[in-house]
Amino acid sequence: MRFLMMHRLDERAPEAWNPSQEFIEKMGAFIQDWIEKGILITAEGVHPSEKGALVRKTRGGAINATDGPFTEAKEVIGGFALVNAEDRAQAVEYARQYADLFDEIEVEVRQVVEFEDLPTQD
Repeated sequence: MRFLMMHRLDERAPEAWNPSQEFIEKMGAFIQDWIEKGILITAEGVHPSEKGALVRKTRGGAINATDGPFTEAKEVIGGFALVNAEDRAQAVEYARQYADLFDEIEVEVRQVVEFEDLPTQD
């Protein structure tokens, strides 16, 4: 099974967006370990919301784009990892290991919908 782990950071904390060299090296070793173990499929960090946009489509069909930053959000997605896990419990354990790299973080774990999970048309 595949699971998406999205980590959220406090957008107002500058240190969250400027990792130390020590953290970068620690994260690099962690990622390499997970790649070698077949856990990690991909992982990426993202820029703060000030460099992003939010696109919304209304039921009426109008599509609007709003440039960041998103002032209503305190915590925003700072990055993600896509991992292989046997089940949700193992994915949560991986999220705990990942979270342990940070001083303070929130990691949301969501199972990816696979083709075989979709309902069949009879």
